Amino acid sequence: MTSKQPRKQRKFLFNAPLHLRRKMLSAHLSDELATKYRRRSFPVAKGDTVKVVRGDFKGHTGKITEIDLKRGTVKVEGVLITKADGKRVMRPIHPNDLIITKLNLTDPVRRKKLERGVSEEVKKEIEKEAEEQIREAEELKEEKEEKKEEEVKENE
Repeated sequence: MTSKQPRKQRKFLFNAPLHLRRKMLSAHLSDELATKYRRRSFPVAKGDTVKVVRGDFKGHTGKITEIDLKRGTVKVEGVLITKADGKRVMRPIHPNDLIITKLNLTDPVRRKKLERGVSEEVKKEIEKEAEEQIREAEELKEEKEEKKEEEVKENE
């Protein structure tokens, strides 16, 4: 039996192991995705497209580039702040302040979790989307490799 005391609940959150913290880093799904997948929220992952709904960057849309389980924050593409020395760095944002607008479906385990409790039609859509995203990721990888090869040739 777990305690109801807020003090002990907070202590659990702060001292939770990383595999449990991952589940705590969930964001709401957009209305469209929520009706499609029959769930309100889902744990965030690198590559998800999100919209910031609270704070200084409200309204900004971008992809998640980094997840910090220890601090319970994520970093979103294009959400930058300027430090005192003039450097531009990504600002950490809590997932509660985000709405997922497009899910990254390249992970098969994540796809299976999404497919629970949805119709066969939606499952097929998930698979199609996943194949598309995997293809796009491979194309990006190839482009990066080509650029590296060109740089190596230029340096020789």
